[in-house]
Order: sequence, then C-alpha cells, then structure tokens
Amino acid sequence: MTPFERRTRACQERLTDADADATVLFPSRNLLYLSGFDEAPAERHLLLFVPREGDPVFLVPDLYETQVRAESWVADVRTWSDDDDDPRDALADIVSDLALAGGRVLVDDTMWARFSQDLRAALPDADFGLAGEVVAPLRARKDDAELDALRRAGAAVDRAVERVRDMGDDAVGMTENELAAEIERLLADEGGEGIPFGPLVGSGPNGAMPHHSHGDRVIESGDPVVLDFGTVVDHYPSDQTRTVVFAGEPPAEFAEVHGVVQAARTAAVEAVEPGVAAGDVDRAAREVIEEAGYGDRFIHRTGHGVGLDVHEEPYIVAGSDRELEVGHVFSVEPGIYLPDEFGVRIEDLVVVTDDGAELLNDTDRGWRC
Repeated sequence: MTPFERRTRACQERLTDADADATVLFPSRNLLYLSGFDEAPAERHLLLFVPREGDPVFLVPDLYETQVRAESWVADVRTWSDDDDDPRDALADIVSDLALAGGRVLVDDTMWARFSQDLRAALPDADFGLAGEVVAPLRARKDDAELDALRRAGAAVDRAVERVRDMGDDAVGMTENELAAEIERLLADEGGEGIPFGPLVGSGPNGAMPHHSHGDRVIESGDPVVLDFGTVVDHYPSDQTRTVVFAGEPPAEFAEVHGVVQAARTAAVEAVEPGVAAGDVDRAAREVIEEAGYGDRFIHRTGHGVGLDVHEEPYIVAGSDRELEVGHVFSVEPGIYLPDEFGVRIEDLVVVTDDGAELLNDTDRGWRC
C-alpha cells in the first residue's frame, strides 16, 4: 500500500467518525496528499471523490487521463471530453453511483465556487461541510515519507544558510533585492526544487517589519539583517530564519536583544513534547521575552505547522489548547522588533518525537558571520 492509499484509508475512517458520506477534492494540497497527483487549479472539472467506504473516484478531463493514471494510485478514473461532453453529467453519474444524495459531503476548503455550485446542483438535498474537518488532522501528523522529505529540505537550506553567512564583507554594499536573488540561486544549487515563499531579507530598520520581503535598501556595515527563507524537496518545504551582521559592529542594544531571542527559542524547543498544549510552547518563548522587558515587541505567534503548505496546522499560538502529537512539525520563531531600528528573529523547524523534539535545522544561530 502506498503512502497515498494509506492516507486515503485513514481519511475514510475519519469520514465515518464525522458521520460524513464523502469528501470531494479539487486541485489542491489535499488532493495531492491523498492521491499523489499534483496539478494547479484550472477551469476544467477535475475532482477526486473519496467515499466513506469503497474506492475513490477521479473525474478528469480526458487530456489528463494518462497523467493521472501514471501519477496516482487511484484506479477508477472517469473522463469527460472538451468536444462533446458536459462534465456536470459525469459528475451527476458519480454522485449517483456513490449514493451521496441526501448525505453529508465535505468539499475541499479551497474549492472554487463554480465547482462547489455544480456539486450543490447535483446534490440539492445534501448537507455540505469542509474537507479540512477530516484531512487537516491527518496532514498535521507527518508520516515517514513526509519526514524524509522535510529532513532533506532542511539539510538543503542549512547548506545554503552557511554559504550566505560565508559571504561576510561581500554582502555589504548589496541591496536586499540582490541578496535575495543570490539566496534563490544558492538554494537551487544546494538541491532545492523551488521556494515556498520569496526570501525575506530585512536589513537595518527593515528587519523591524516581520514580513518585509526585500527592497532596494543597501546593506551597510553593522546592519542587523533578518534572513528568512526555505526551499522545497519532493513537495515539502524548509523554513529557517537567522539574524546576522555581515561585517562591522551592530547597534548597542542588538547583542542583548539577539541573546533574548536565542533564549526564547531554546525555551520553546525545550517545552515541546507529546501532550503539551501548543499554547504552552508559545508561553515558554513569550515569558523569556516578557521578563527581559520586550514583551510588547514580540508581535506574532511563536510558530506554525509546516507540511505541504508552509503554513498549516498546528499553530503555536497563545491560548491554544491543542495537544502536540508525535509527528507534528512546526516552526519555533520568536522575534523582537524595534521600529525604525532593527529586528531579530530566529527560526527552526521541529518534529514532535516520543520524548521531545527533533530539530530539522542545524546551523549557527549566532549573529556574527
């Protein structure tokens, strides 16, 4: 049984628990997760029906048939043609074959309205919900294949981070845009298959904006520079942040702030173990920063789940009582941001293990290059 079939069978068990008759997915991370087939959303009807019992059914345009059969474990692939078929007729046949009339159907959370409306027209008496109810908990716990990809993505970004740090004085005088472009080149050179988000390069006062992307500001000697980037391996991303000074001496308060963020990251990682509430991990980081007097400058959650999406469950946020489980993967990324001065963020990815946390990043967390 492939990992994709195992996930689908687990999804069917959750459909039973949720008293749902089926979930219907369209091109999305959920569809990739269960079927193995990856495609961007488009205007044609391409849907995967996963009933509570029995085998899943693909509805695809005939030009996709060979590709779907080659890339997915799903055997029941039904097609429709651009030339003379109305895909809504094929859709109606499938919902009839699966006896979904009057049942509870969970549609992909990101399904385009035109397709969900066609489903509603085919199932006027059905009760609809969202697929995330059954798929999200499965995706949150990574299996061995996913962890292998995440570890390889983490190793690739580690190698790129070390090469960026080694630039030293050569980075001074570059613009943020130029450094971001170089980071993308290094990520590809180290085996990355794409980037999950554009590199964040925040130098000097730009680093005080947590989601500053990159711009035309020139990196100067003594500038703290927030570097947040990742790469993708077999659909799974890495995500790492380091705050460095490429050359010269930083502002007077910088070393203190960096040390506080370092301590907060360590406290949060040490708090991770199965059964601990996500909010308690956030609290472990936040307490360190509050005790140092910077509580009002830590302005985001401590972390987010990472998987097929670079932001997914579980979220490491204040007040969350969600218990961590073995196989959860998420970021730990406390930060302190001083407007018009500089920012500091340090981020690693962790896997919840039987007795704690496994780090997926292993690069220098200090600020000197």
